[in-house]
Amino acid sequence: MPSHTPLHIGIFLFDDVEALDFAGPYEVFTTAARVACRRHATAPGLFTVSAIAASRQTARARAGLQLVPDHTFGSHPAVDVLIVPGGEVTAELHKPDVIAWIAQTASQAQITASVCTGAFLLAQAGVLTQGPATTHWEDLADLQTMFPALRVVGDQRWVDTGRLLSSAGISAGIDMCLHLVARLHSHELAQDTARQMDHPWQAQA
Repeated sequence: MPSHTPLHIGIFLFDDVEALDFAGPYEVFTTAARVACRRHATAPGLFTVSAIAASRQTARARAGLQLVPDHTFGSHPAVDVLIVPGGEVTAELHKPDVIAWIAQTASQAQITASVCTGAFLLAQAGVLTQGPATTHWEDLADLQTMFPALRVVGDQRWVDTGRLLSSAGISAGIDMCLHLVARLHSHELAQDTARQMDHPWQAQA
């Protein structure tokens, strides 16, 4: 449903994040906000988007790209939609402050979603505990083994169970976020956003 108050999309940023797992959702929501403002010049912004990390230090993505967080765990505004991207997440799984922040932030957010191996972080935080979930095709078996209570599926690009979503790799995360734009505003805006991005949106999971 359309909102008169901008929704804050908070994207977790960490060392060894997959660059497009982070940047894909960032691009979707910022583009959607821009497209909506262009369509209705007097309308308030739909989304604000920020990168949130444990500290102010520059994060280095998996391929070496350096990314600067907007906020830290202790300084960010309330998060309406939490996006947890993937990448090399092994180190993050064993950081109590990261897991605690994900659990707390997800409990207060309207929606929490993972891209790729971000599903492991949601499961470790006790956010993703049961029902269907997905991740990158290479990691499906590991997710099922590490978190046997989950029903891990490999035949869907993303899984939407209401407050929780999970997606497969990179491009599936983009499609999932376009799906979220449709949920949070309209299918028309999601289509226009995909067109602006020149992205062949697969609207069905």
